[in-house]
Amino acid sequence: MNEWIATLRNGLMLENPLMRLMIGLCATLAVSTQVESSFYMGLAVIFVLLAGNLIISSFRGVIPDQVRIPVFIVVIASFVTVVDLTMKAYLPAVYAVLGIWIPLIVVNCLILGRAEAFAYRNPVGLSIADGLGMGLGFLIVIVGLAFFRELFGTGSLAWTGEPVVSLPEGYPAPAILVLFPGGFLTFGFLMAAFNALDIWREKRKEAGE
Repeated sequence: MNEWIATLRNGLMLENPLMRLMIGLCATLAVSTQVESSFYMGLAVIFVLLAGNLIISSFRGVIPDQVRIPVFIVVIASFVTVVDLTMKAYLPAVYAVLGIWIPLIVVNCLILGRAEAFAYRNPVGLSIADGLGMGLGFLIVIVGLAFFRELFGTGSLAWTGEPVVSLPEGYPAPAILVLFPGGFLTFGFLMAAFNALDIWREKRKEAGE
């Protein structure tokens, strides 16, 4: 159980896919202009990571090493197709925003990287913990980015097309925040905060607190 929890926490903090490994960054910056679409993108990534890691870890003993990458891609593509068709059927408004980024989960370095680096080499239980931890780490960061970019870049936060939070009238929303340059800037500030938190934790550990 301790190893399972440690693996889960690893994806959240020590090896956060965005803040530490910096993989899947293109999709993150493109999608994180709205909290709603970012939330569903995060859920999609969690589902594909969990399902892909489960299947790949379960059959790792019978997958030939020479063809493991094509097998990984077929498994991941199958679950991405499930997500793609489900969103298209039940969440058409969100699907219209996410567009091509849902099918491109297939080639997201995060998904394929965890299959190769972890699921193919570890038992099912730990692979599930790894998928969940990495997925939650991705979800937290992308939603955090979207919250800041949407709120301060447009002056409000919307869910299902209805505003749920609005800044005071007359707020001069800088549109650059919802463009790629604003995405890079926001990501940089978030990474700085993440690193500052790490330094603070290390100092507390050294002080024996």
